[in-house]
Amino acid sequence: MDMYLVGGAVRDKWLGRSGGDRDHVVVGASPEAMQRLGYRPVGKDFPVFLHPETHEEYALARTERKSGHGYRGFTVYAAPDVTLEQDLARRDLTINAMAEDQAGRLIDPYGGMTDLHDRLLRHVSPAFVEDPVRLLRVARFAARFAPWGFKVAPETMALLQDMVRQGEVDHLVPERVWAETRKALTEARPSVFLQVMHETGALSVLFPEVAALYGVPQRPESHPEIDCGRHLELAMDMAAQLHPGDDLVGYCVLGHDLGKALTPPTDWPRHPDHGQRGLAPLQALSERLRVPHAHASLASIVCRDHLLAHQAETLPAAQVLQLLIRLDAFKRPERLESFLGACEADFRGRLGWEQRPYPQADILRRACQAASAIVARDLDLSGLSGPAIGEALLSAREQAIAAGQLKLDES
Repeated sequence: MDMYLVGGAVRDKWLGRSGGDRDHVVVGASPEAMQRLGYRPVGKDFPVFLHPETHEEYALARTERKSGHGYRGFTVYAAPDVTLEQDLARRDLTINAMAEDQAGRLIDPYGGMTDLHDRLLRHVSPAFVEDPVRLLRVARFAARFAPWGFKVAPETMALLQDMVRQGEVDHLVPERVWAETRKALTEARPSVFLQVMHETGALSVLFPEVAALYGVPQRPESHPEIDCGRHLELAMDMAAQLHPGDDLVGYCVLGHDLGKALTPPTDWPRHPDHGQRGLAPLQALSERLRVPHAHASLASIVCRDHLLAHQAETLPAAQVLQLLIRLDAFKRPERLESFLGACEADFRGRLGWEQRPYPQADILRRACQAASAIVARDLDLSGLSGPAIGEALLSAREQAIAAGQLKLDES
C-alpha cells in the first residue's frame, strides 16, 4: 500500500499556512489490512481510519458516482484498485486535489499548483456540479483566501450559476447549509461568502431575507456606503476583525438589519423601526436553517436592540436596565460581550467609519457592573415579601446605573 498526504494540508503548506487538519489517502489497501496495522475504523459512509499514534485520518482511495439528489446522492466505491489520480479527481477544487508522497514529492495531476500561483479557485472536473454543497464550500473558501487575493475562476462561477438555475441547491438540507455558513462566519472575509452567493444566485434561494437587502438605500450621512447589502458585508468583515473565529457574533451581525428590506420605499432612505420589523424574517431564517437556540435568541436581541446600544450615552437608566435583563447579563455576562461585539461591528462596519471609537460598549459594561454589585442581601427589605423584594432590587439597580451615568456626565 502507498500513503499520501492530501487536500488542505498540501495546499496550506505551499501557501505558508499552518494549523489545519492533516488528511491522508491510502492506495492499494483493504479495510482488513488497515486494521491489522492497528488503524481504528471510524468512517460511516466510506472507509476512514485513525492512525494508532497520531490519530490523523487515513481514508482508502475511492471514487464517487452520482446516484440521486443532494450531497448524499452518491455511490461510493473504495477498493485497492482505485488509483490516487482517481481519488483526487472527485475533489472539488484543483488546489485541494494535490498530494504528497511519503518522501515529500508533490503529485499534482489537475494543475492545482498553477491555480495556487494564479490565486484561482477552479473546479477539478465537470462532476463538480453533482454535489450542491460545493457551491457553499467554494463561497467559504473564497472568504477564507480573499486576503491572499484568490478569486473564483470564471468557468467555475458559470458552473455555480448553472447549479442554481438547475435547482440543485434546492436539495440542500438545512443542517449542511448551516454547517457551511457557520464556518463561513469565522473566515477572514465573510463578506466574500455573501458576494459569491449573491453572484451565483444562491443567496436568493438559501438566504432570501439577506438577499432582499441588496439595492435598498440608506441615509448617506450615517451610511456612506448607502446600499444595505454593502453595509452588511462591511459589518460582517468588521465582526471577523474584532472577534475572529466567533460565529455567534457573526450570526448576530448577519441578521441585525433584515428589517430594512421590509421598509416601505416611500420611507427610504430612512428605516424607522427596522429593528422590530426584522424579528420576523430573522426568525424565519433561524428556523429554516435550524440555527442553534443560543445563536437565534441572541441574534433576535441584537436585531431589536442594536440601536439602543448605539444610544447608550443618552439612554435612560431604566432602559439600560431592561436591556441588561433581556440579555440575562447579570447571570451570563458573556452574552453582553457578544451583544456589544455585534453592535460595534454594525457601528464601525460602514464606509469610512472603520476607525471610529465605540465608547457605548464601555458605558454598558460599567452599567452592568454597577447593577451587578447590588444584591438583595445588602438592601433593607424589612416589611417586604414576594414580588416586592424583586421590585426593590430592580429599583436599587436602576439607581446604581443612574448614579454611574451622573458620574460619567460630571467627568
